[in-house]
Amino acid sequence: MWTLGVAHVKAGKSIACWVARAAAIAAAFVSATSSAEDSAPAPAASAPSSLNWELAVKTLGGRQFWGDVQFFQGWRIQQNVFSRHYRLLDESDHRHASGTLADCEQKLAEIRTEQKLPPMQGKAVILIHGILRSSKCMYALSKALRAEGYTVVPFDYPSTQVSVPESAEYLHRVISSLEGIEHIDLVVHSMGGLVVRSYLSTHNDPRLHRLTMLGVPNYGAEMADMLKRNVLFRTIMGPAGQQLISHPEGLIAALPIPQLEFAVIAGARGTADGWNPLIPGDDDGTVTVASTRLAGAADFIAVPALHTFMLANPAVVQASVRFLTTGRLRSEGPCEPIPVAPVIADEPPPSP
Repeated sequence: MWTLGVAHVKAGKSIACWVARAAAIAAAFVSATSSAEDSAPAPAASAPSSLNWELAVKTLGGRQFWGDVQFFQGWRIQQNVFSRHYRLLDESDHRHASGTLADCEQKLAEIRTEQKLPPMQGKAVILIHGILRSSKCMYALSKALRAEGYTVVPFDYPSTQVSVPESAEYLHRVISSLEGIEHIDLVVHSMGGLVVRSYLSTHNDPRLHRLTMLGVPNYGAEMADMLKRNVLFRTIMGPAGQQLISHPEGLIAALPIPQLEFAVIAGARGTADGWNPLIPGDDDGTVTVASTRLAGAADFIAVPALHTFMLANPAVVQASVRFLTTGRLRSEGPCEPIPVAPVIADEPPPSP
């Protein structure tokens, strides 16, 4: 998601002016992100039914047009959201096969034999980015979790091209592909948390263990409420952007509370008005602290960080790893769980 440059706010600006500025900043961010992470155009819609390239070719990016469907020892099979064809990538994003799913699976089987790759085992952690981003933005977390002995699964999905439930289906395919893995944790940022909650509404896996949520708009994103009718916002954010709103009949309101153990880390300024004057209460510039506080969390902490940059914040990284390994966010002191509001039973009807 996008973070506003609130340091340059001038009093007296109208809300209409702010909305226009927010949309412009979103467009600029997309442009920058595209050049670094998601820049390649979509392949032609009529891909050959079977095409297998022996020569590894570095991809040009295009991460907003591809969704992961399988993972094995750093190798990934992805599907193009438009043409529906597949490609096989190594850890350095070199393409080793392209065509049908069978083509890519066959090539991966050959590589497993040639390189004598062992079966996966032990514990894995799936890293899930937010809207407009890619798994590349979670490098600091990936490095820290590898040091803890995790098999790191950097999940990519076409966040601006499909709905949240459609992204959840990509996640389902990846989780199902993790043969040999006995224990699965997740670290999610922003809309990535909604993808997991959507996945849990229709799927489950007994290997799922713990989940750390970073700046997730669990009760909706107020900025999405403001910009949902803006043409630029709708064009950039796609169908998922419209699902970030806090409407009581919207997607987010219908998502379940995760049944696995989870913790919430919020970015905050530590003041009553936060970083962003357009949204109420403390915030990370994009998501309010109140919206992150999903009832049922085993622990909660607010860290002085902006939404986009919290992924590289040392305190956020340390707390995320600590929760996955120990079940607590802090090295000292008690946990701060977020209680679920008690259900008040209806009063019985009066006796006749």
